[in-house]
Amino acid sequence: SVAFSSDGTRIVSGSWDKTVRVWDAERGVQIGSHLEGHTDAVSSVAFSPDGKRIVSCSDDQTVRVWDVERGLQIGSHLEGHTDQVWSVTFSPDGKGIVSGSRDK
Repeated sequence: SVAFSSDGTRIVSGSWDKTVRVWDAERGVQIGSHLEGHTDAVSSVAFSPDGKRIVSCSDDQTVRVWDVERGLQIGSHLEGHTDQVWSVTFSPDGKGIVSGSRDK
């Protein structure tokens, strides 16, 4: 999964290797270290509208929020899904997060 920051200067990617990475959109180089925490493939990623946070979800049934500048997870992971989480995004005001899953 990939997504642009709202200003178009950065790209976030989520991968089968369980990591989240931030990229310089113009130069195509990774910014900082990769973000680790998921225990299975990362299926969706998104920047917050202000570009300060990233949200990611995974086949590990969790949603995680990351501080872009510090490169760290914010709080503990969000639980509640009972199957793979396939899609996630911030609300337009950045105050909420929605996720979609294979839950039945």
